[in-house]
Amino acid sequence: MKIELISEHRCFDGIQFVYKHESNITQSSMRFGLYLPPKAQEVSVPALMWLSGLTCTEENFIVKAGAQRLASQLGIAILVPDTSPRVSLVGDKENYAFGQGASFYLDATEVPWDAHYKMYSYLSQEIPALMAHFPIDINKVGVFGHSMGGHGALMVALKHPDFFKSVSAFAPIASLMQSPWGVNALQKYLGQDKTAWVDYDVARLIVMQGFKGRQILIDQGTADPYLTEQLQPTLLQEACQQAGIPLNLRMQQGYDHSYFFVATFMEDHMHFHANQLGLNVIK
Repeated sequence: MKIELISEHRCFDGIQFVYKHESNITQSSMRFGLYLPPKAQEVSVPALMWLSGLTCTEENFIVKAGAQRLASQLGIAILVPDTSPRVSLVGDKENYAFGQGASFYLDATEVPWDAHYKMYSYLSQEIPALMAHFPIDINKVGVFGHSMGGHGALMVALKHPDFFKSVSAFAPIASLMQSPWGVNALQKYLGQDKTAWVDYDVARLIVMQGFKGRQILIDQGTADPYLTEQLQPTLLQEACQQAGIPLNLRMQQGYDHSYFFVATFMEDHMHFHANQLGLNVIK
């Protein structure tokens, strides 16, 4: 696999990279960010995959989340894929919640999206293969994300608990099938047959199959404008209660949907993952 370096910047004694590569799965050029802590110069390190929300690229997390300092201290790498293929298709920029920057991390089956929008397979197959090219301990990998990316993180962790050993989310979409954002995307990417939608609905997946992992951590701002209509964290709470899954849902008073919210609680999430991955960090 050919991986091309786009940029590198020294950061908290580690290095923040941006790469691109030709993806066999999305049939397009894909970019990703990778922060390697200083410890990675000596040994393979645990890693987290971050999935961003609607309209984002790999850059948003890199410049806004403030995670590099923590990753450097903890000795954890962070890999940040783009949120969708960047192939021009008719209608892919008409709505910010669909098309480019809005893959919802699923595998599309409807024309023309099925040719490139295979983000679930990209995350579950190609990203692990990419990690193997770097000093990353693939036996210690976690996943987290924000909004659409929170849905993606929970979804891939539910489907691949043997690879993703820890999972958390900021303001995730709890149920694509009960979110206007999700319904719009599911109809266009997967068609009208709702039986196909269930496979990407986090709340449904939790009830149907449970979760072999340990605790799930979720932070949600009470001043989030999308809280009631789009995100609906109570659906996750109810699903986890029904399935007997330990969920730590923290409603953070006065916080909105922005990266200011994400940055505020990033340290908590980094420590959570470090402990889940066996680093035994005491905060």
